[in-house]
Amino acid sequence: MGDNEMPDSGKLAGRVALIPGGGGEIGAAIARRFAQEGASVVAADILRARADAVARAIVAEGGRAVSIEVDIADPRSAEAAVVAAVAAFGRLTTLVNVAAAPVSPAGTVETMPLAEWSKEVSVNLTGTFLMCKYAVPELRRAGGGTIITIASQLGHLGVPERAAYCTTKAALIHFTRILAMDHAKDGIRANSISPGFILTDRSSAGSGGKENARKVMGRKHLLGRPGMPEEIAAGALYLASDESSFVTGSDLLIDGGYVVFKGEVGPDEAFGSGT
Repeated sequence: MGDNEMPDSGKLAGRVALIPGGGGEIGAAIARRFAQEGASVVAADILRARADAVARAIVAEGGRAVSIEVDIADPRSAEAAVVAAVAAFGRLTTLVNVAAAPVSPAGTVETMPLAEWSKEVSVNLTGTFLMCKYAVPELRRAGGGTIITIASQLGHLGVPERAAYCTTKAALIHFTRILAMDHAKDGIRANSISPGFILTDRSSAGSGGKENARKVMGRKHLLGRPGMPEEIAAGALYLASDESSFVTGSDLLIDGGYVVFKGEVGPDEAFGSGT
């Protein structure tokens, strides 16, 4: 095995992971960590070029990966993504729902346009439902598997003027519980992750860039700093691996103490789980 080759052993050896939203910084970190632990990865994204870049990086490091385009809010596209994953690697054992809609401009329930509300609901909530709907039969055929969904610390607390984002993220946490109850009999575990503010280009855009976001948002967390995509990937690895074999229907807060700190934030400051 060459210096750049990933081992065939690892915590996820033999697993096949489909990652919608796998082209963003959090999704890419999860994809690369899974590949390093032996998984075959399908990086899926609405922006195909982003997914291509992630898959190329994994292959360059000696891993196994392919890329596909997916619009999770489109039932045909969501189903096709699952079909493509199975065609690429023979089966599907793991689904990681990272894809999310861009956060709508700040506004109260009264002033928010219906189109903005509908966009976030269709992607964040309905899109996740569709990916799970089409993935479950393949996970069952594989003898069981895991589904991980990225929610948010704002699914626990919420902030003013962000009804669509906070509502859909809270709904994902509860949806995951129902998913776990419905499909435990199929050997499928389902869990969510609620990140705090994770430092990415997308999450930092409203804070004037990463350096300013690091200072401003660091004060909102007990640990005094934002999180990094690799820290979410570490949590996803735990939930995807046999180390969490007795964990299902749970939400894993990886938030640097944001929720227990309950720091006051404005509507433009709190969004950190952007993909």
